[in-house]
Amino acid sequence: MTATASPAPVTTATLEAFSDAWNRHDIEALMGFMHADCVFQTAAGSEACGTRHSGTAAVRKAFAAAWETVPDAQWINGRHFVAGDFGTSQWTFTGTAADGSRIETDGIDVFSFKDGKIALKNVFRKTRPNLPAAK
Repeated sequence: MTATASPAPVTTATLEAFSDAWNRHDIEALMGFMHADCVFQTAAGSEACGTRHSGTAAVRKAFAAAWETVPDAQWINGRHFVAGDFGTSQWTFTGTAADGSRIETDGIDVFSFKDGKIALKNVFRKTRPNLPAAK
């Protein structure tokens, strides 16, 4: 009988690397952190949970849409926490909206982990009017 190694647990360093991949707009790296049965729940949508994207294909498409909507999107000032199969990342989201106005708002991701991967990324973001366009 062969023993199989348990997957490495998710740590704050994992969440820091995940955040770095978001800021590089690196979809391949992001998806490498996600479990095969992943779910992404957005900050807005018609459901109580926002909009729910289930499975790697749907999550990949939703992640990429963030950069299509806000091409200079960044998640800065990250603070990460992990306790067993639960974690959080606090951040400030910045970017430029299509009309040239500036986005700057705080938020948090709440994570569930499975087999050393992110199974659920649930986003909560403050609602704030955009700032005037940079001159």
